[in-house]
Amino acid sequence: MLLSVTSIHPWNTLPAFTLASRCKTQMEINQIHANLVATGHVHNPSLTSKLILDLAFSKHKPVLDFARHLFFEYDYRDPFLWNAIIRSFSHGKEPGQAFQLFVLMLLRGVMVDEYSFSLVLKSCSRLHLLSEGMQVHGLMLKVGFGLDVFLQNCLISMYVKCGIVQLGRQVFDRMIRKDSFSYNLMIDGYVKCGMVSLARELFDMMPSELKNLVSWNTMINGYLKLEDGFECAWDLFDKMPDRDLVSWNLMVDCCAKNGKMGLAQVLFDRMPERDVVSWASMVDGYAKVGNVEAARRFFDAMPRDVISCNAMMAGYVNNGYYEEALNVFHDMLGNTSDLAPDSVTLLTALSATTQLGCIDEGIAIHQYMEEHGFFVSGKLSVALLDMYAKCGSIEQALYVFEGVQEKDIDHWNAMIGALAIHGLGELAFDLFMKMERLSLEPDDITFIAVLHACGHSGMVKEGLVCFEIMRRVHRIVPKLQHYGCMVDILSRAGHLEEAAKFVEEMPILPNDVVWRTLLSACTNHENLNVGEPVAKHLIGMDSYDSSSYILLSNMYAQSGLWDYVRKVRTTMKERELNKIPGSSWIELEGTVHEFFVGSASNHTEKEIHSTFSGWSELRSELLCSKD
Repeated sequence: MLLSVTSIHPWNTLPAFTLASRCKTQMEINQIHANLVATGHVHNPSLTSKLILDLAFSKHKPVLDFARHLFFEYDYRDPFLWNAIIRSFSHGKEPGQAFQLFVLMLLRGVMVDEYSFSLVLKSCSRLHLLSEGMQVHGLMLKVGFGLDVFLQNCLISMYVKCGIVQLGRQVFDRMIRKDSFSYNLMIDGYVKCGMVSLARELFDMMPSELKNLVSWNTMINGYLKLEDGFECAWDLFDKMPDRDLVSWNLMVDCCAKNGKMGLAQVLFDRMPERDVVSWASMVDGYAKVGNVEAARRFFDAMPRDVISCNAMMAGYVNNGYYEEALNVFHDMLGNTSDLAPDSVTLLTALSATTQLGCIDEGIAIHQYMEEHGFFVSGKLSVALLDMYAKCGSIEQALYVFEGVQEKDIDHWNAMIGALAIHGLGELAFDLFMKMERLSLEPDDITFIAVLHACGHSGMVKEGLVCFEIMRRVHRIVPKLQHYGCMVDILSRAGHLEEAAKFVEEMPILPNDVVWRTLLSACTNHENLNVGEPVAKHLIGMDSYDSSSYILLSNMYAQSGLWDYVRKVRTTMKERELNKIPGSSWIELEGTVHEFFVGSASNHTEKEIHSTFSGWSELRSELLCSKD
């Protein structure tokens, strides 16, 4: 009966076969499978082999899995089927399976061809399987495919991507016939390994008829990666017989990144065509030199997409225009916009929110991420954790941290740092010790966070233990920040003589921050003996930094040495040094307000000061009621 059906209906007109290639979900493919079973077609190797060939090129995992299931149901000998399934692995998310299937193909005695070798070499390239790739190379020579130009190019690509450019060059030199792809692979390999001079040598050897836009652009890109390579890149750009959009974008982007906006503007104006990358480079370049207005003009004139919005948002954030960055983000979410934010957009928006301290905005971004299927992991989860911590919600920060399934060192560092800024030193130290128990390798940032936590919680003993673990267990050489944290730990605890000795015995030269940390502690602990020489040392380092004078003056005042106070104040006046007023931020009804000490210049600030005054009165009443 099956033969009569297929004779009347060609295989590619059967409903299950015509619909199978359109499937995307597991539910859809299950329906196709059920139909094949019900009709008996699933038991027809001739039909299923055709279906496998059709489905093996799908981009959807359920469809690929079904094709592989059908393939393994029978002992197929057709190399085309094997190659189709191997390709589904080598070009998919499991390239390692391609190599395993290639080995199985050999064990089953199925004939391998040039395409089989190219697929398995691709999987070796993607996974940097040098040893396996060399075995495939040996087999190629053994079966007589060693002189095939296409496969030789695959070998060059594999060796280059595995970081062994020399072996790639050996294959290249032994090639009887080379094409443009052969040269371009080697030039690109040299460029990616930083061997730009060798890339140029090969570029100059390359026959002119084989040079194409890829050759020129790769060489220009190589020079642009060097600190002093701009002139050589410009020389090549000038000599190009033809230029494409990539060529122009490379030069414009390089000029923009190096602050050469005059030259970038000239190149941009000369471009025969532009794309969003061209415009975004100009937005990014003007923002990096601080010309946010020019960046905005380009942004308003360009076609809008996610790349352009990300560039403008980053420009605003990097220049301190956090609200403006969020305005761009809100425009993307507006009803009239069809732009969907990506992970870069969300990272930038979270950064702006963190700087503003606006937790309501942060919560809204978090909700957007969850509603639109963003997987809270990696950099996004770190940024989210950091935002909650710096906006005052350590509970939400912990919730995000606990929700991350695969934590890396950045997650642990961010959480330890979050606990530190909230004064939860014991929890921060416990979290660090948990890392030690789990045999997770900390880095220098981990120890800065833990030491910072110990300093703000008066945990001197734990800080010393942490410092020794860093040096002796993990063999991390302390940096200036680590020494600064140790000075802070000792100073805050009142061990000022010990802290001063620690600074003097540091193996690296202490900077002004280290000295000022010690001086500030001397002021707080009213220790003029240690503090006075430290203050004078700081003034000697920078005689126009007002903070050192102010701290010294405060110490003199604490000791009742008013003549010395007047001398310091007189010196400050002579040098025209003023104390920078302190400022604070508060969020009221969704708006963040900044106000300065002693200032009430507008109606809002007067309301804020009035509110604070009310809080002070309420606090006094509560204290009185307790008494």
